[in-house]
Amino acid sequence: MKKPEYMIKNSQKLRTNMTKEEMHLWLDFLKKCPYSVRRQKVMGSYILDFYIPEAKLAIELDGRQHGRDENKEADKLRDDFLKSKGIQVLRYTNVQVNENFSGVCKDIKKHYEERKARFL
Repeated sequence: MKKPEYMIKNSQKLRTNMTKEEMHLWLDFLKKCPYSVRRQKVMGSYILDFYIPEAKLAIELDGRQHGRDENKEADKLRDDFLKSKGIQVLRYTNVQVNENFSGVCKDIKKHYEERKARFL
């Protein structure tokens, strides 16, 4: 199924205008990983912050707005859709990235290793 042009353009715009926390995670960890990591990956009607295809692992960084009830429901629908595709979603807050960066990186690596063993 071909991705709608507006989704592709939006993902390109998001890649160009990453948040401070996304940029930090990308430049200081994910970009240096020995496996492929996609930024702002279109998946269905969603755009994932980061996606590791070989492990079917999505990484989402959540700002304060994700704490609101209406956004929690949208996140649940998104996570359920991704789960139905066999994709595990890891969610970290911007505060976690800023205050416990090494812990976030270790957690991503741990989940990657666990998932990689399933799919390779």
